[in-house]
Amino acid sequence: MRNEQSFLDVLRSYTNWEEVELPKLWDNTVDTLYMTFTSLIAVFVIGLILGLLLYETSRRSGTAARITYLVTTMIVNVFRSIPFIILIVLLIPFTRTLLGTITGPTAGLPALILSAAPFYARLVETGFRDVDKGVIEAAEAMGANKWEIITKVLIPESLPSLVAGITVTAISLIGFSAIAGIIGAGGLGNMAYLDGFQRSRNTVILVATITILLIVFTFQAIGDFIVKRIDKR
Repeated sequence: MRNEQSFLDVLRSYTNWEEVELPKLWDNTVDTLYMTFTSLIAVFVIGLILGLLLYETSRRSGTAARITYLVTTMIVNVFRSIPFIILIVLLIPFTRTLLGTITGPTAGLPALILSAAPFYARLVETGFRDVDKGVIEAAEAMGANKWEIITKVLIPESLPSLVAGITVTAISLIGFSAIAGIIGAGGLGNMAYLDGFQRSRNTVILVATITILLIVFTFQAIGDFIVKRIDKR
């Protein structure tokens, strides 16, 4: 009986809907989407370039190629290994110099991009490695140059993997944006922490969490749909 009463008390603490301010929920949702979409575009471009660089230099045996591959690998591995909460703190001086502020959604972008781009670069490299070598060799035999092989063979053949990878990366960025929000970047993470946790408003935490989950599910559904449409295997 006591346990049942405790459960009901906890449930009631999450159902005070008067705590939730809809305009503030909307503004924070927009901030989260802004951070996610903006950083995702930059991550896609940077990750694609880094992944291509890793793929191309790993296949060559020259000294310059080896050095480039080792340096790129080291940079990618370093930024992939740093926990996001530590990375965003380390980048505070850089962010302040670059943007003139360390608060707000835009201030969270450098850390989001630098944390996710190396991760996506590895997924891009893996996607390129999975392309049938016979297709590449056939294109080379037909006289295709390097740019044509990249744009007409590598990217089209690995497109399902690239889209699946950017979907996974987008979901990671949503989680990272929530962490960034705790230290002043805004968004749903900021709402859950400042308006929810610090003011003991459990309903606010619950609503912010559900909103983040809905965004994640939407991104995943869109990514899965696109992959199914373009995957010809």
